[in-house]
Amino acid sequence: MASAAAATAAAASIRERQTVALKRMLNFNVPHIKNSTGEPVWKVLIYDRFGQDIISPLLSVKELRDMGITLHLLLHSDRDPIPDVPAVYFVMPTEENIDRMCQVFDQYLNFITLEDDMFVLCNQNKELVSYRAINRPDITDTEMETVMDTIVDSLFCFFVTLGAVPIIRCSRGTAAEMVAVKLDKKLRENLRDARNSLFTGDTLGAGQFSFQRPLLVLVDRNIDLATPLHHTWTYQALVHDVLDFHLNRVNLEESSGVENSPAGARPKRKNKKSYDLTPVDKFWQKHKGSPFPEVAESVQQELESYRAQEDEVKRLKSIMGLEGEDEGAISMLSDNTAKLTSAVSSLPELLEKKRLIDLHTNVATAVLEHIKARKLDVYFEYEEKIMSKTTLDKSLLDIISDPDAGTPEDKMRLFLIYYISTQQAPSEADLEQYKKALTDAGCNLNPLQYIKQWKAFTKMASAPASYGSTTTKPMGLLSRVMNTGSQFVMEGVKNLVLKQQNLPVTRILDNLMEMKSNPETDDYRYFDPKMLRGNDSSVPRNKNPFQEAIVFVVGGGNYIEYQNLVDYIKGKQGKHILYGCSELFNATQFIKQVKYIPLLFVSVNIP
Repeated sequence: MASAAAATAAAASIRERQTVALKRMLNFNVPHIKNSTGEPVWKVLIYDRFGQDIISPLLSVKELRDMGITLHLLLHSDRDPIPDVPAVYFVMPTEENIDRMCQVFDQYLNFITLEDDMFVLCNQNKELVSYRAINRPDITDTEMETVMDTIVDSLFCFFVTLGAVPIIRCSRGTAAEMVAVKLDKKLRENLRDARNSLFTGDTLGAGQFSFQRPLLVLVDRNIDLATPLHHTWTYQALVHDVLDFHLNRVNLEESSGVENSPAGARPKRKNKKSYDLTPVDKFWQKHKGSPFPEVAESVQQELESYRAQEDEVKRLKSIMGLEGEDEGAISMLSDNTAKLTSAVSSLPELLEKKRLIDLHTNVATAVLEHIKARKLDVYFEYEEKIMSKTTLDKSLLDIISDPDAGTPEDKMRLFLIYYISTQQAPSEADLEQYKKALTDAGCNLNPLQYIKQWKAFTKMASAPASYGSTTTKPMGLLSRVMNTGSQFVMEGVKNLVLKQQNLPVTRILDNLMEMKSNPETDDYRYFDPKMLRGNDSSVPRNKNPFQEAIVFVVGGGNYIEYQNLVDYIKGKQGKHILYGCSELFNATQFIKQVKYIPLLFVSVNIP
């Protein structure tokens, strides 16, 4: 229990640290004191889109008001002057922004914290550091330098906020190595200037990385292209895959149902609703990494529990309304007064519980509609078998050709995973057959052309990623959530139980964090920015296993990888991991990038 509490406290480090840094900034760069009896200094907050993206996952409107922010506005919005009121500007130092203001104070907060243990570099202009931007064959050296500098500047901000200088490991001959070289140099230069170093003195207090330096593992997206395409089965990853989920907010279109309307009448407009899925949502925190059927069952259990509590309050109210002098009634009244008082005092908690139940009922129902309409459980199970080299019980061609199984994109994702995961590429004759079936199903074949070239390149460079022996165990259909009173009609959806297996990124981290000798990571470069001289070595000076690590994916990450790392570290007592990526994308967004990468794939060579 103690270790779990310690893990929770440590895992919250980066979210807490960035929040502390933001509050410090909003308090005019003076540490914010909790429970201060005095009135806050009332002020205006001005931000650009970059600043807005950083603040929104961390501070609510109420929290901003508690900090004295009476008004928050976009920098370039039209507004009337507000005399005699101090303003805090939180913007990128661009020429355009500087023209709108007179002074910029560097805060080193240029990254977005989405979870206690997860961050991304940017949301606005993310195409500048996207997978496509990094892997375009026609990218110039100057353009690549700009992309790398943008990534490094944000990573530098991350480590300033964390208050720690990492040991850096990275693969050779990749964009990740370019980031490592530049980050090592930037950290080294800052440490060299002892008087102005950002890593000495006040580094926002002691925390997770106080006693041992963390390990930073920089990996290139190209080590594993199957995972970003994979259909998933856990709640958070499914929400990101099939719904509009952005900066911890999910946007839903509520269906208006089937109505009898006169011929020629305009269809009824769908209502749009937004829900924030944040750390204060206890159901989300508990179940975001759970298999979807488990989530559906838990929502149903929460609903039944709420109804029981609600019925008890109604019953007690009814008893309290008894009239007459009946002795039994008077006795019952006194016995239940305490119970009713307790029930009434817990009413706000009950209302909040109802709000969360309604929220997750709506979100889970929207996810379930996609699962059933597209047979996503079938895709997930089949892809797991492909990636783990398990015997397939159905022909791949049959699924691609089945008009009732998924969208054209689902079929293309499935085939690309098959193509990436198979050791022996299909013969030209077989490939033509697959291509015809994909075309007949309405698929755009551009992503396949890119993946073919990518696979040919990785085959020359190194062996393709291995996905271990992942298995899914069908547990039959659900019981509780299939009864007539359930909010969810799960009939026909498989109840698949996941068996934990390490994805490539997790396996690489495990090798480097535990100091294991493995051909996959033995030649990873080693950088220690605190060393007086940089060394081009793959031999780590530190021989002890690391307790804390940050995994950062250059070229984009996803919630599947994040959840796999979360599940991995649960079995490592006292160890903590943070996951970061240059951008966060789902399969649709990734395929869109791959679709438009010109062919003639070339590698990045670092002198």
